[in-house]
Amino acid sequence: MEARSHARVLVFAASKLEIDLLPPLYDALRAIGRCERLHVVIQCRGGEVNAARRIALLLHQSTDRLSFVVPHFCESAGTVMALAAREIIAGPLAIFSPIDPHLSADASVENGGGASPSALSAQDIRQFWRMSRDWFGLEESEAKARALPLLCDNIFPTTLTSFHRCALELEQIGDELLSLHMSDRPQAERARIVQTLLYCFHSHTYALTGDELARLGLPIARDPALELEAWALVRALSRHVGPESRDSLDEPGHDALIATRDGAIRRRRRPDAPTGVWEPVEALP
Repeated sequence: MEARSHARVLVFAASKLEIDLLPPLYDALRAIGRCERLHVVIQCRGGEVNAARRIALLLHQSTDRLSFVVPHFCESAGTVMALAAREIIAGPLAIFSPIDPHLSADASVENGGGASPSALSAQDIRQFWRMSRDWFGLEESEAKARALPLLCDNIFPTTLTSFHRCALELEQIGDELLSLHMSDRPQAERARIVQTLLYCFHSHTYALTGDELARLGLPIARDPALELEAWALVRALSRHVGPESRDSLDEPGHDALIATRDGAIRRRRRPDAPTGVWEPVEALP
């Protein structure tokens, strides 16, 4: 892949983006040294937004031209992280997603002991008045007036504030990461991209394609030969990291992997353990 693209290549696969991934990633980037071009092959299903920001900034600082190669998953916080790339090489099966924030509903929903979702989306709350208008025929002004008291009766009020703050934070982070390579674009254009990813899709799991991101204005590129190599790589790596790396849900598995041409490490973690242990991978396919 390096010979074909004339760039250094780093593989970064993680079941969940976390701040704890920064030290081993930093060590790998230090071993590479600052390079003119860096291709980061990404496999990511989401994680912490602030971890995505710090990882993106670290990658950006390590090269003059940061490219993300996305053969398959780059969802949720992974999509936030990808906003920092000057170029996103998205293969035919690349999957991105909206970035609307979610919060655990365990302590925030007051429903008298009834069933509640395990997590709430900011969009579930923002669209409540529109649902009242479209499904039940309330006038817009009446729907908006009734929405807040009903929400506060069922969701702890400061949870609503937390959603608002999370959305504002995502708007700020999105603009910051886009500014790394779109500083010459109007701020309103960057804001439109972020707000579309935040507010303009009907589910957090909507599988966005590279073409859809390109229509938003993100720097999507195609490289069929590189895409095929990256696809073969992540397929082969599936038994080294992620759900396929464990035989059962009760057994330890590997939830993160970082690899360069000089070697690879992966994190082994028990399901009930807060942290994991990094270990070398003797051979990759």
